[in-house]
Amino acid sequence: MLLPADGYELQHPVSSQARSTFLYASHPSRPHRYENSRLRPGDEGWEALGICDYITKPRVTAAITGKTPEGEPVKGDYKFTDEFPMSHGFDENAAFFTLTYEAPLSVRHNRAFERIAPMLWMRAGSQGRIITDLGEDGWDVAQTYGVLENLDQAGAFVTRVAEEDSVRTAFIVTDDDSAFQMVCRDLPSAVLPVRLYESYLQNFMLRGGR
Repeated sequence: MLLPADGYELQHPVSSQARSTFLYASHPSRPHRYENSRLRPGDEGWEALGICDYITKPRVTAAITGKTPEGEPVKGDYKFTDEFPMSHGFDENAAFFTLTYEAPLSVRHNRAFERIAPMLWMRAGSQGRIITDLGEDGWDVAQTYGVLENLDQAGAFVTRVAEEDSVRTAFIVTDDDSAFQMVCRDLPSAVLPVRLYESYLQNFMLRGGR
C-alpha cells in the first residue's frame, strides 16, 4: 500500500530537491470500542486507538525507517523510477505534533511559550532543534533561528546569532517599536527579524480580530 508519506518521500530521489510538507490527520476513536470501559476522550487508553496514534504515526514511521512497529523489515518493493525494497526506508525525517485547545488567558499572559514553540520552528523552516524554553536569560538560538524575549540580553543574543551561519530568522518579543528596530540594526543582514508581540495570543489572531 502506498501511503501519502511514501509518495511524498519518493519525489526526493526523482527530483533531487529539498522539500517539506505538512500532513494533518484527525484523531477520532470509535466509541463502541469503549462501551464496557470507563475510558473517555483525552484518556491515554482512549487516545491510543485513535486514527493518528494508532495508524498514521506508525505508518509514516515505518515508511521512513523501513521497519514495522514491531521492528521487523517492511515487506515489498517500491517500483517507480528506481526499484528498491521498502525495508530500505528513506533519508527523510518527520516530527509529530498534537493540536490542543489552550486557555486564552494563559497564551495572552505569556505562559504558553512551549505550546506555540512548534509554530515558530515551522515558521523558521522546520529544521534543527525546536526552542521550547528561553531559560533564565530570556533567549535561545538553535540551528536556523533564535528567539529573544529579554531585550536586556540583546547584545548576547545578537553575538550568538552572528556565530551561527545557518541562522536565518530571529523572533524578537516586544511591543516597543524602537526596541525592535534597535535589535534589527544589530542583527546580521542575512537574518530576517520577525516581531512577536508580548501577548502571544495577539501574534496568532486573524485580521478580523477573532
